[in-house]
Amino acid sequence: MPIRRLRDFLDSHQIRYFVISHSPAYTAQEIAASAHVSGKYMAKTVMVSVDGKMAMVVLPASRQLDFELLRALCGTRNVVLAEEREFSGLFPESEIGAMPPFGNLYGMEVYADDELDGEHDIMFNAGAHTELLRMSWEDYKRLVNPLIATLSIRL
Repeated sequence: MPIRRLRDFLDSHQIRYFVISHSPAYTAQEIAASAHVSGKYMAKTVMVSVDGKMAMVVLPASRQLDFELLRALCGTRNVVLAEEREFSGLFPESEIGAMPPFGNLYGMEVYADDELDGEHDIMFNAGAHTELLRMSWEDYKRLVNPLIATLSIRL
């Protein structure tokens, strides 16, 4: 697993997690299908810029970010999808597009869609396009402390 920082963080908090290997896949929906899980339980990380600062939005794979909802939540019109060149250097141990949703480890605000709230477990990229990490949603919330709100629409 290329993301040693995340594993060390989870281990230091005595968090139970599982690493799942799968064939290479690049979209959250492809990954969910490859791992034979519902897109509802597969969390994807969307990088955004809020007033010029990088932030993470965590959504179910089966949903799409509604920028108007995020703008209203943040109280600013200046919320845009970040380009890869803007954040690629922030996650040196992760493949681009496979960053785990732990922005708190990188000093970023994390927003999570309320569709994930209440789930028993979530799965997400573990730093590579061939590995997932599965852990309890409650542990994730406790460690990351994301701002949870309605942020998405169905694909």
